[in-house]
Amino acid sequence: MNFTGKQKLSVLIITLNEERFIASLLKDIDFADEVIVIDSYSTDKTISIVASMPHVTLIQNHFINYTSQRNFAIDQAKNDWILFLDADELLTPKLKTEIVTTINSKDAASAYLVYRTFMFKNKELNFSGWQTDKIFRLFNKSACRYNEDRMVHEKLIVQGEIAVLKNKIIHFSYTSYQEYKLKMIQYGILKANEKIKKAQKPQQIVAFLHPIYTFLYQFLIRLGFLDGIRGVIICYLNAYSIFIRYKELKKITASRI
Repeated sequence: MNFTGKQKLSVLIITLNEERFIASLLKDIDFADEVIVIDSYSTDKTISIVASMPHVTLIQNHFINYTSQRNFAIDQAKNDWILFLDADELLTPKLKTEIVTTINSKDAASAYLVYRTFMFKNKELNFSGWQTDKIFRLFNKSACRYNEDRMVHEKLIVQGEIAVLKNKIIHFSYTSYQEYKLKMIQYGILKANEKIKKAQKPQQIVAFLHPIYTFLYQFLIRLGFLDGIRGVIICYLNAYSIFIRYKELKKITASRI
């Protein structure tokens, strides 16, 4: 993509009860031209924290699914260049510099994948499938939109070139067993509803084998065992999300008969 003049950046953050992380993230975003928080009606101190920061725009919107919330956020941004961040993520100084340099390059791609460092209680998780974790976070909205068929683990549709940034986002995803488990349950339920939307029916053998396969693949093939007990926990909870997906799918299907 070819541009003239300095490119402006909008940082978009989707929140729900993120009082633990949101302040440190917002204080750290000192390089963006616009910062917007899309909040799903938090009941903790998230709203008051965000409202106390004059450089941040707060918009509340009812949460339907992750894709619709992200597309809603994009529509609120004044600038073409978008950087999505989760409240439990942080940028390194090198990544900030790389982002600014990248969007102002005359040869900038339409969208950029970013690698993430997965933190397990403030300690880096090196394996368990997360060693190659990368996700679209930086893109030009004139060439990108999230696929409405996805409710979770959103898919960005990109018109144009795709590239990868060199520096990583730090992701503080796992702070406690119960918190991460609840997140996996939510993902499982959303994936079940996604399958219902696509008219997919539960198959008993798949429902039985898929969670087992997920655990064994992440723990053995993706070297989760090298992360010790942390690897056991993460691989189990990721497999548990798959179990919830099929359990919820069966429940919804049965209720419609």
